[in-house]
Amino acid sequence: MFKKGTKLFSIVNGKCPKCHEGEFFKYSFTFNPKKITKLHDNCSHCNLKYMMEPSFFYGAMYVNYGITVAISIAVFVITKLFFDFNLLQSFISVIIALFVLAPINLRLSRILWINMFVSYENK
Repeated sequence: MFKKGTKLFSIVNGKCPKCHEGEFFKYSFTFNPKKITKLHDNCSHCNLKYMMEPSFFYGAMYVNYGITVAISIAVFVITKLFFDFNLLQSFISVIIALFVLAPINLRLSRILWINMFVSYENK
């Protein structure tokens, strides 16, 4: 499932979607806002240009929106059904969850977006 050559391998490990060798992000996971979404310009192994066109990753905003909606609904339902929170407590839980998971969402949306357009090439 997570073996080299699958999209999940690239997404989970943060690797280049074309060769699955080079690192996609410049920095490992961090909460530093200036480093969260910093990418290498090109793959160090296959030289794939990550920013294929100007503003390529603007489309990742739509992916991020979908992830955010899914997390919001999941947290709201869990807090209402399993913890019996009132409406205000549930919304506060959603806001906290979104704030804590924001770095993961930003990174995940970018790597998902590029994996939609670039396929693995075994060399």
